[in-house]
Amino acid sequence: MTKKEIVKAISDEIGMTQLKTKEIVQKTFDAIVETLIQERRIELRNFGVFEVKKRAPRKARNPRTGEKVFVPEKFVVTFKPGKEMEEKVRQLEAAAAKAALEQQAPTSVPVPST
Repeated sequence: MTKKEIVKAISDEIGMTQLKTKEIVQKTFDAIVETLIQERRIELRNFGVFEVKKRAPRKARNPRTGEKVFVPEKFVVTFKPGKEMEEKVRQLEAAAAKAALEQQAPTSVPVPST
């Protein structure tokens, strides 16, 4: 799903113009980024936690040449989903597993009587 699709879905649901909705969505994203830059963490209840973490420098290997390469430290954004999101994903997982089992189950073939 793209930002444009999110804007359209929200504007259709609340009856606001797409232009105004796009502005609100963009301001929300901007606020999240600004908070991450300033405070390195933002917690959105029932959604999850975004956090800026520092990755230590390390030695790596170029898989194509086998050459050893030094990778400097860097900052990365991590996301840990909240309980509600985790639960909904688990439900999706369970539904997919159930569907896979139903596809694998052999259909009963009538055995001819002699």
